[in-house]
Amino acid sequence: MKNGKSEWLYEITPKRKLIDLNFGEIYRYRDLLILFVKRNIVTTYKQTILGPLWYFIQPLFTAITFTLVFNNIANIPTGKVPPFLFNLTGITAWNYFNQCFGGTSSTFTANAGIFGKVYFPRIIMPLSNVITNLFKFGIQAGILTLVYLYVVWEGVSIEPNSYLFLLPVYILMMALMGLGLGMIASALTTKYRDLSVLIGFATSLLMYISAVPYPLSEVSHKLPEWAWLVKYNPLTQIIEGFRYMVLDTGIFTWSGFFYTLSISLILFLAGMVIFNRTEKNFIDTV
Repeated sequence: MKNGKSEWLYEITPKRKLIDLNFGEIYRYRDLLILFVKRNIVTTYKQTILGPLWYFIQPLFTAITFTLVFNNIANIPTGKVPPFLFNLTGITAWNYFNQCFGGTSSTFTANAGIFGKVYFPRIIMPLSNVITNLFKFGIQAGILTLVYLYVVWEGVSIEPNSYLFLLPVYILMMALMGLGLGMIASALTTKYRDLSVLIGFATSLLMYISAVPYPLSEVSHKLPEWAWLVKYNPLTQIIEGFRYMVLDTGIFTWSGFFYTLSISLILFLAGMVIFNRTEKNFIDTV
């Protein structure tokens, strides 16, 4: 105490900036961030029969289903790449975005109880979700690697190309896009609860217009009048780019890369603006 005045270590005030990441505050709460990540990993499949095996089962069964429906029944070609490996590669990339978006979209409604009792940077919650899903992505990427090595061992001539160094950037774009869209959705669902049902339906539809179960070239060939819808979908550029790096197949352009990077940053910044505005008074509407 100096001159009869108390000096506080921290002062909690309403946020006035539209975009306020406040990295210093996030760093001070890093232990809480790590705690939430550990909690998410442990409790995801707690009290389930198969537990962590679901990390392996979900992408494998989805890839098998896509192979049967799109490649065996619909006869969609995948070039030199075996259909199962082609589908598994797209699903691995899609799952990371989908899990980041889905987990973040319920931030306010799912954590209203703890948000109303104790203060901490609210951004900690969606960040913990993104980091948790990065752990899941690592497991699924490991499965993809094993299948990849098996296919090569069987004599199929495939190999990654020189653009593989862009893989961390593509992972970052998926995280930013999922985080940004998720924060926008979480803000909207605080007022309109039925949007959560629409989000689930829209996400399922989005997968099919993001070139996950088919090559982008097939859309341009068979449905040229609708090809623009898939081509200008930034998620399509991510899925195609991911396949191009790993399998050396698909379409990659630098213009598409920078287009997707720009959209990811814009969505993230827009999500931060809406998230910061909503966290000030969301507790009154939840």
